[in-house]
Amino acid sequence: MVEGQRRLRADAERSIRTITEAAERLLAANPAATIEQIAEAAGVARTTVHRRFASREALITSMTRAAWEQIGAAVAAARPATAPPLVVLHQATASILEIKSRWRFALDQPTDDPATARSQQEVFAGCDLVLRRAQQEGVIRPDADLTWTRRVYLALINETMHGTPAPTGDPDALATRILDTLLHGVAPTSRP
Repeated sequence: MVEGQRRLRADAERSIRTITEAAERLLAANPAATIEQIAEAAGVARTTVHRRFASREALITSMTRAAWEQIGAAVAAARPATAPPLVVLHQATASILEIKSRWRFALDQPTDDPATARSQQEVFAGCDLVLRRAQQEGVIRPDADLTWTRRVYLALINETMHGTPAPTGDPDALATRILDTLLHGVAPTSRP
């Protein structure tokens, strides 16, 4: 590849990133925002947005796909097959909270995009793997339904991000709180 093609690819990637970041900010505040408003917020011409994305829906699909790919990369980076399960859960949870804070609009969108569906399934498979390992190591009760456990875990993350008021503070502290709730519930630590 020649230097000019590399520069063009880098410029295109920067342009796409600028557009999607501006679209996320604008659509989170105004879900009805138009391509023209997104272009203005990104500081680019409307034709630049249309050159990169065939439609508003294509832009949103691209944003949703990018967000799920980032979550998938965060789960993989936590090493669900090899790292201690509690370490994986904490690291993945903190990373997912950070990603969800940057992609609130995109991650709330329904999608029928096959690439996004694959990313979602990879995330769920990584989650299932670490929960199974946690159960095998005695971190989770042996009779716990792991599908239900995953659903509760993901609900805790979603509620943390979408609750009122919006979460503030350190993602590590929020991850600790989520995992404490998942693994210990809200019952007192010692019973009479």
